[in-house]
Amino acid sequence: MQDVWKPHATVAAIIEKDGKFLMVEEMSAGKRVYNQPAGHLDPGESLLTAAIRETQEETAWQFTPEYISGIYRWEQSSTNRCFLRFAFVGSCKNHDKDQQLDDGIIRALWLSREELAAMPDKLRSPMVLRCIDDYLKGKKYPLDLLTDIQ
Repeated sequence: MQDVWKPHATVAAIIEKDGKFLMVEEMSAGKRVYNQPAGHLDPGESLLTAAIRETQEETAWQFTPEYISGIYRWEQSSTNRCFLRFAFVGSCKNHDKDQQLDDGIIRALWLSREELAAMPDKLRSPMVLRCIDDYLKGKKYPLDLLTDIQ
C-alpha cells in the first residue's frame, strides 16, 4: 500500500495593537525570518488550542481567538511540502516577560504592515502578508465554523 499524501496542518495568530502586529523573529533553514506566532497542530489538539499554545510558546502572550480570517493552502516549492494554515484573529494579555520562548524563536516584536512589506525576502512565507491583508480587508468567519468531533 502506498503512503497517502498529507498536507501540514498549521495555525497562526493575527494580533493587532496600535497599528502593529505581534510577530516573531525566528530562525528557519539557517535564516532569520519574520512570521506570525504560528506552528503545527499537535496530535489530539484542536485548532483553537493549537493557536493559543503556539502564541504562548513563541511570544509569552496569552492569546484569545475571536474569529477566523482565512484558511490558506501554500505549496513550498523548495521543499515540495504543502501547508494548510488556519489564521485566527484575536487579542492578547498577560505577557510573561520571564518566559523562555520556543527553540528557534529569537524574539517577539510588534511590526506594522508597512515594515513587513518592506522586507519581503525576510518573511517566512507569502502567507504572512496575505493573512494580514485579509484581516485588514475585514475577512471574518466565526469560530464555530470549526467542529471537533470526539
